[in-house]
Amino acid sequence: MYCPECGFKVQPIPTSEDKPLFPTSVYATTKRTQEEMCLQIARAYKIPMVALRYFNVYGPRQSLSNPYTGVIAIFLSRVKNNRSPLIFEDGLQSRDFIYVSDIVKANILAMENKTVDYDFFNVGTGQSKTIFEVANTIINLCNKKLSPKIVNKFRHGDIRHCYADITKIKKKLGFVPEVSFEEGIKKLLHWSGKKEAKDLTYKAQRELEKRKLTL
Repeated sequence: MYCPECGFKVQPIPTSEDKPLFPTSVYATTKRTQEEMCLQIARAYKIPMVALRYFNVYGPRQSLSNPYTGVIAIFLSRVKNNRSPLIFEDGLQSRDFIYVSDIVKANILAMENKTVDYDFFNVGTGQSKTIFEVANTIINLCNKKLSPKIVNKFRHGDIRHCYADITKIKKKLGFVPEVSFEEGIKKLLHWSGKKEAKDLTYKAQRELEKRKLTL
């Protein structure tokens, strides 16, 4: 993508906590509203509270048979059933994926620090992965002879790129993510083992089409 004014290539930038909140979906609106309500109640009644804005969390014990638990679980359920991951858009959209143990670490740091009450922090890795990279990493680590499949559809409300600026949480809480993406996927695969993974992708897609949430 190129800028129509200067002609230079446009690069995604990390999302900071100061970025204005303009939800593009009902789901995003509920997240913003819940954070605002919790912070307002906490301030009013002097209840210690910190808001943590998780990016894309993955890891052991997430459902592999629920198509609404995130793209990594969806792709893994497809691959475990010897089916190609199905990708919306062109696969070059990107997200920030953070392993669950790093989320735990961030929670503990926030709970133990008494100087950050009523503040809010991004919790991510500060690194982005394209959806194609996610699909291919899972396929390769599972030793499957599969290729991601583009479905030529778009979902309403989806954003093109999103990854965290973690400058604030590093500075105030000393948080540094420890688990790399490939290491995290390996841990997830080790845990998943012979666990059942029902592929309900098409059912979820039909539901989206029924509600006119795909183009």
